[in-house]
Amino acid sequence: MENKLMVGGQAVIEGVMMRGPGLVATAVRDPSGKIVVRTKPVSSIGDRYPVLKKPLLRGVVSLVESLVLGIRSLSYSAQMAGEEDEQLSDKELAGTIIFALCMAVVLFVAIPTGAAKFFHTITEDPVFLNLMEGALRLGIFLAYIWGISRMKDIRRVFQYHGAEHKTIHAYEAGLPLTVENVQKFSTLHPRCGTAFLLIVMLVSIVVFAFLGWPDLWLRILSRVVLLPVVAGISYEIIRFSGRSKNSFVHMATLPGLWLQKITTNQPDDDMVEVAIESLKAVLPAEQILEGSGNYLPAAEPRTIESDQAIAAAQVNS
Repeated sequence: MENKLMVGGQAVIEGVMMRGPGLVATAVRDPSGKIVVRTKPVSSIGDRYPVLKKPLLRGVVSLVESLVLGIRSLSYSAQMAGEEDEQLSDKELAGTIIFALCMAVVLFVAIPTGAAKFFHTITEDPVFLNLMEGALRLGIFLAYIWGISRMKDIRRVFQYHGAEHKTIHAYEAGLPLTVENVQKFSTLHPRCGTAFLLIVMLVSIVVFAFLGWPDLWLRILSRVVLLPVVAGISYEIIRFSGRSKNSFVHMATLPGLWLQKITTNQPDDDMVEVAIESLKAVLPAEQILEGSGNYLPAAEPRTIESDQAIAAAQVNS
């Protein structure tokens, strides 16, 4: 069987974003019920600077690039789904990323390390205090995931998340991409970003446990500075687990799969159609097996937009 490409994706508003080695596609079902697919060439900064493909560094690069692509795809999907009038500009994108990072630092760094000081009444052992901080951080993370999963709009996004995983499973199993084939598979996938975030939380507990217990602001700064290290280690773990067939490795990934029971829901057939078209858009023609479904309107050919063409369109608009 032909070697399969490494593909990944993300659920967006009323759609799915898929990324292959050279293309990124966002498929959205618009208010009229049609599937609209935007496909763009994509490259990694690691292609220009090979040193960034080294272990640990590649994880940081992947995290940053995924964040930027994800927010751009969310903006596009919101526009196509009729929830926004226009996409984010570069300045708005940068502002959104900075705001998101600041909120993450407050929620998952400042609050747990600040609250951990109350364990001083039990002991002043820095390792114990750091472990308690890590436990609080993990608890906040799980509570956050559970809380947003109760929101109606997020539950629908989580259905598209399930459709994304099912579609990738069907592709990796070597089956034609049809709704019937895709729906046979699980909504859980070992390379999921949810599993990655859980591993980040667990790795951070180990790394931060040996930093001592300085003043609050120094603790916050040390954790922010070491975040790329934690992300790099976590990426290598998730990359290894996604390729390994070892039973011990499989057991170690189970918590990440269990967490996906919250962040993925069973999709309906219409959602699976969107995920299939998104994945097909990033695959070479020879990788799309005969018998795969075609769910695009006949009058809607898929186009590949270059960055130059997009920039020119923005200037002329």
